[in-house]
Amino acid sequence: MASDHPASRTGGPASGAGPGGPAAHEELARGVDATTEQQRADQQRADQQRTDGAAGRRRTAVVTGASSGIGEACARALAAQGFDVVLGARRTDRIDAIAAEIGGRAHRLDITDQDSVDAFAAAAGPVDVLVNNAGGAKGLAPVAEADLDDWRWMWETNVLGTLRVTKALLPRLIDSGDGLVVTVTSVAALSSYDGGAGYTSAKHAQALLHRTMRGELLGKPVRFTEICPGMVETEFSLVRFKGDAERADNVYAGVTPLVAEDIADIVVFAATRPPHVDLDQIVVRPRDQAHDGRVNRRI
Repeated sequence: MASDHPASRTGGPASGAGPGGPAAHEELARGVDATTEQQRADQQRADQQRTDGAAGRRRTAVVTGASSGIGEACARALAAQGFDVVLGARRTDRIDAIAAEIGGRAHRLDITDQDSVDAFAAAAGPVDVLVNNAGGAKGLAPVAEADLDDWRWMWETNVLGTLRVTKALLPRLIDSGDGLVVTVTSVAALSSYDGGAGYTSAKHAQALLHRTMRGELLGKPVRFTEICPGMVETEFSLVRFKGDAERADNVYAGVTPLVAEDIADIVVFAATRPPHVDLDQIVVRPRDQAHDGRVNRRI
C-alpha cells in the first residue's frame, strides 16, 4: 500500500519546496512563530492596560442590573480582579451599598429611559468592559392569553434596554483599544417553551442584536461575548411570578441550580482574555438541566 506521506509517493519530491517539503515546513513554522509573537504582544498590551493603561488608570467595567443576582455577583467579581466597576440599577440604595463595599461607583440607571441612560453614560467616563445584564421575564401565559403589558416590559427591558446602553457606550469601548461587550442572554435565546413566548422572543431578539454587532464591528478593537445561562437561582423567578415566592421557589425544587457567582466567574474569565481572543458564545446549564428543557428533580 502506498504511504500518504507526499515524499514517498511515486514522482513526489523527496526534498525541496513541494507541498510537503522542508521549505513548506519552514514557511509554516515562520507563520506559527509570527502568530505566537503576535499573541505575546497582544497579551503584553492587555496586561499593561489591565494595570495602569495608557492614561494611567484601571480598566473600567460597567455592569447593568447590578443591584442583585448576576449583576451584583459580576460587580463583586470584577472589582476583585482590579477593575474600576460602575454599577447601574434603579435600586440606588442597593448599588450604593455594594459600591461602598467593593470600591466601585454607583449611578442610577433605568435602561428603559433614554434620559437615564444618557446621564449614566456621561457619569461612567472611559469604559473598557460592558456587562449587559439587566433584563428579565414577566408571566408564563400561553400566547392565546398573553398580557401585552408584560410583553412590552420584556421587549423594552431585554431588547431596547440593551440597545440603548450599548449604543451609548460603544464609542468609548472602541476608544479603549480593547473593549468587550458581554451580553447575558439565556438558553431561552436558543429555543422556545410553552408559556414563554414573550420572554423567549425578547431573548432571541437581544441575542441577535448582540451577534449582529460582532459582524458589524469586525476589525474594530472590541470583542463580543454572549453568555446563555440555564437555570440560575436569583430573583428572576420572583420577578416573573410578580412576587409569588412559593411559585418562584418551586422552579428550583429538587434541583441544584446555578448561582449568580457561577455566571460571574465566566464573565471575569472572558474579561481577562488577551485582546485577540473572543469567546463568542458560552452556554452554561446546571447538571440537572438538559438542553431540551428537561430537568432532573430529586423529589
